[in-house]
Amino acid sequence: MQEIPASDINAKWLKAVIDRHWHPEKYEVSLFSYIESFNKTSGARLNPKSGRPVCYKMQREYEVTFRYLKEYAEKIKKQIDFKDIDLRFYEGFTQFLQDKKMAVNTIGKKVQTLKIFLNAAREEGINPYDNYKSKRFRAVTEDAETIALDEKELTKLYELDLSGQPARDRVRDLFLVGCWTGCRFSDISQIIPDNITGGFIRIKQHKTGKEVVIPLHPVVRSVLNKYGGKLPPIISNQKFNVILKAIAKDAEINDNVHKAITKGGIKASKAYKKYQLVTTHCARRSFATNLYLANFPTLSIMAITGHKTEKAFLRYIKVTPDEHAKKLQLHWEGQHLKVV
Repeated sequence: MQEIPASDINAKWLKAVIDRHWHPEKYEVSLFSYIESFNKTSGARLNPKSGRPVCYKMQREYEVTFRYLKEYAEKIKKQIDFKDIDLRFYEGFTQFLQDKKMAVNTIGKKVQTLKIFLNAAREEGINPYDNYKSKRFRAVTEDAETIALDEKELTKLYELDLSGQPARDRVRDLFLVGCWTGCRFSDISQIIPDNITGGFIRIKQHKTGKEVVIPLHPVVRSVLNKYGGKLPPIISNQKFNVILKAIAKDAEINDNVHKAITKGGIKASKAYKKYQLVTTHCARRSFATNLYLANFPTLSIMAITGHKTEKAFLRYIKVTPDEHAKKLQLHWEGQHLKVV
């Protein structure tokens, strides 16, 4: 038992001890009060996987999930506490999010974030309940319909004349750096002269804390030379993506693409022009996909992208059935098989 300094023992302290003994319910931490406190200190928390501070994007996810939990509690007119988080709650909460026409992966993210709160509270001895650990209480997901740009499309972007449009020029150049390094956009700002030696970029990934070494592609070298050995500052992700789509449109990256997504429990497919789906994350996916199609060793690509398993990597890249068939065809041609 922790010893209380004599200077702290007074009438106020004694009254609090007696009150806590006879009315423990007054001092119990509720689910919502715990999440509120958790969110206030989230900036100082460490990501258990990387040991690095939780990123702003995740902090924002904590806040958004908490808002939906409060909305759901208001809708069902009930105070939700740790003891209430069971399969019945799960079904009701996910249906509530589904009614808001959320995509399956968005709902799954909210459930996953709720589990972060519950696990943290359990580790701190605040949450004694574990119904949420049921296999049926899971963060549902579906394969995201995302795109990658092939090397011809990247060449179109590179050759697009953006003279006299410095803002768009910077966005195009930064995107191409992502396409030829495989870096997340949170890591591109680390590419400075101090991180480039002997024709290689050496950085520690912000998300994973893993050190990676990436050779300088001619396009990356060209962009660095253009800006005096460093890269221009990165604007907000939202603004970047708006400008990037306009650039991709001007570069005539306009193949027809069908994107299927489940919202409100209904799966529907919608046709898009490819430029409409280009985002910052397409850069990293394009890097991995193009190297895979070029028959570069999968494990070597994973060493740069940070994928831990080949299964996860193969889900990540965007390779069409036709492209898989061409890879097999090239493999057979390379075997120089003789037909007897």
